[in-house]
Amino acid sequence: MSVWATAFAAVVAFMGIGLVDPILPSIAQGLKATPSQVSLLFTSYFLVTAVAMLLTGWVSSRIGGKRTLLAGLALVIVFAALAGTSTSVAELVGFRAGWGLGNALFVATALAVIVGAASGGGAAAIILYEAALGLGISAGPLAGALLGDWNWRAPFFGTATLMAAGFVLIATLLEATPKPAVRTKLSAPLRALAHGGLSTTAFTALFYNFAFFTILAFTPFILHMTAYGIGAVFFGWGVCVALASVFGAPPLQRRIGSVNVLHLALALLAVLQIGIAVSGHAGIVICTILSGIPIGLNNTVFTESAMEVSDAPRPVASAGYNFVRWMGGALAPFIATKLGEELGAPVPYALGALCCLIGMAILYVRRHHLSALSRVDVVAQEAAAAA
Repeated sequence: MSVWATAFAAVVAFMGIGLVDPILPSIAQGLKATPSQVSLLFTSYFLVTAVAMLLTGWVSSRIGGKRTLLAGLALVIVFAALAGTSTSVAELVGFRAGWGLGNALFVATALAVIVGAASGGGAAAIILYEAALGLGISAGPLAGALLGDWNWRAPFFGTATLMAAGFVLIATLLEATPKPAVRTKLSAPLRALAHGGLSTTAFTALFYNFAFFTILAFTPFILHMTAYGIGAVFFGWGVCVALASVFGAPPLQRRIGSVNVLHLALALLAVLQIGIAVSGHAGIVICTILSGIPIGLNNTVFTESAMEVSDAPRPVASAGYNFVRWMGGALAPFIATKLGEELGAPVPYALGALCCLIGMAILYVRRHHLSALSRVDVVAQEAAAAA
């Protein structure tokens, strides 16, 4: 029950990522803002999330995992509700930043709590976590469309309400987690990045996340659809993310290895980005939905790789990895949207495809740092054969 309560709250937390997607044009219209100004909703959210990742281990090692989860949820509830009261883009961007702080405390700790509490092993727990991510990302646009069609403020109040339900579930069902015997230092996540394997994984994920959030943040403006239409497109995209995360990544890892799955997924994402750039409306819709497949594969394999590639404690490795990779989510929305405004809609996707190729180059040049992943793949293959 502890695992399922945490997973439910994780679904709601990840809903916040895609929640604003269908209503971005409505927010721009309602607050008389440009697309690049509205894109700062993503930038402030992920920039604060990235920096706050460095604090999560320090906080949880002092007050315990359960209290850290509850503190993160409480911040999300407060700032999501405040976002619904915004009267300007600046206010909304500021409240999303506070939301990002709460999200960082919750998300980084939730993975460690699920891995620690699940009975099926670390790999199964990570798949459950990624399933929660996929379900949340797919449900977010749908909820945003349904509530946003009534009023663009409604999705923010809806998220606050769902997070309050998650707060109650974790407060009542999650057993108090013991504080670690050794307190984590503030510098621990940055020190962990000195490991070649973790830094390779993290910086590859930074470029991947740039491509990922180019699709998420800019595409609503070129679809020229209603909130329901945008919500439906990104619901289909999110379903592909969830299915690829849970059912696609594990067998592919056993068959061709984690690093090769990353190469395959990054190459496919680059092709689909080019597809969006050169296609008409129907092609944009199809390529956007299908891009969920490589994104789902990447999400699972990157998360597992970050947990296994170094000897750092999992919460520390997760914090260092997420600090770097969420920087891609912070930079992409504003840069991509600004390029789309100034140079034309195809340009952001061309840059996203280039970022995928850069990520593949990093994986290839620094492949000698990823030998630990090959050993993990062998163990997984042997376990699957024995089963």
